[in-house]
Amino acid sequence: MGEADEDEFAEDGPTDDLATQKPISPRRRRRFSSTHDHHRFRRPPPRPTPPAPLVHAGILTLTAAGDGAPSRSASAIVAGAVCGHHVLKVAGYSRSKDDGPTGTLIDSPPFRAGGRTWFVEYHPNGSSWEARDYISLFLALDYPAAGDVSAQVKISLHDQCGKPVPSYSRTTEVVNFSEQGSWGFSQFIERGILEKSKYLRDDFFTVRFDVTVLKDVRTEETPVVVAPPPSDMHCHFGKFLSSEVGADVKFRVGNQTFSAHRLVLAARSPVFKAELCGQEKETITSQVIPIDGMEAEVFSTLLTFIYTDALPEMKEQEESAMARQLLVAAERYHLVRLKLICEAKLCKHIDANFAATILALAEQHNCHGLKEAVMKSDAFLQLARSHPSVLKQLMSRVVPRWILFRRKSRSRS
Repeated sequence: MGEADEDEFAEDGPTDDLATQKPISPRRRRRFSSTHDHHRFRRPPPRPTPPAPLVHAGILTLTAAGDGAPSRSASAIVAGAVCGHHVLKVAGYSRSKDDGPTGTLIDSPPFRAGGRTWFVEYHPNGSSWEARDYISLFLALDYPAAGDVSAQVKISLHDQCGKPVPSYSRTTEVVNFSEQGSWGFSQFIERGILEKSKYLRDDFFTVRFDVTVLKDVRTEETPVVVAPPPSDMHCHFGKFLSSEVGADVKFRVGNQTFSAHRLVLAARSPVFKAELCGQEKETITSQVIPIDGMEAEVFSTLLTFIYTDALPEMKEQEESAMARQLLVAAERYHLVRLKLICEAKLCKHIDANFAATILALAEQHNCHGLKEAVMKSDAFLQLARSHPSVLKQLMSRVVPRWILFRRKSRSRS
């Protein structure tokens, strides 16, 4: 909040009433019936206005909020809001308290907030007999106002640093000011507490009024929409794999045999497409295809991803080892998304034990993001201290290609 321009009425300065300084129009003297509790109070009958030790910071910030989006229900409340605030400095507190009895009312000069004109009603000795030991503060709408004006007000006592005091920051309900005129708190703060506190300094205190004006409130009928369930295609394909119904190709990995559907594999992997739908497809589908250089568990996980586009649940201690082997398999069968998933998982498992292994893997399979993550990790620094010769040999292969990649990336951008 920036510095405010303050037209301060000092003790030795002008002491004219606000009514004399700025005549109060009859519309601002409109009063309403009194129904109150300890917190909210409608405007009381008019009372004489004593000398005015009020100073207005004149700080005003407007922030417009757009219409809210309708919910998915059959109807929706659509409302816009305009927010603003005003800082009021009450100088000469002792004089204002001593110059009038309970019910004494001091009106502030009008100010703009939330797209409307308002003024503050300040009762230094309380607005009623029940509030005689308190300071009463109300926000009032300056008339005339076109249409209904519904607003919510937060009144906050400020400390010496200009920050709201949480225990004396109070918010009203949403009120139609066109009907009520003014709204606030008859027992905002007890005078004895204020006078003993650090918030009253040099015989003045500061209060902030945050005003939220609701606009264009209306009810809209929205069509009833039947929400479809999320896609379960992956579940059906997963069952298709496990049931082996319609399987037309077999793979042997180690001592295990896996059945699959060549069209599914071909649709997901260009490598499988070339192998299973090329010129040798009749020969291939009539025999069991051997898969070398891969463990059966890894190939099973690879098939699960091909059919469901997701990895099965794994224990945390197994995830790193599986991700390293799956990354190799993903590169082998040109499964780009699986490769990136494995890179992301390995980035979370970089430690001193596997930093060199992961770095070599990233270098071998052109995983530039994974390589950069390893080289920026604490595990990489530990490796440099504990095994400098291993790191030197590894970096002789990694660094030149990494620098070349960085240069190409910068030239593209």
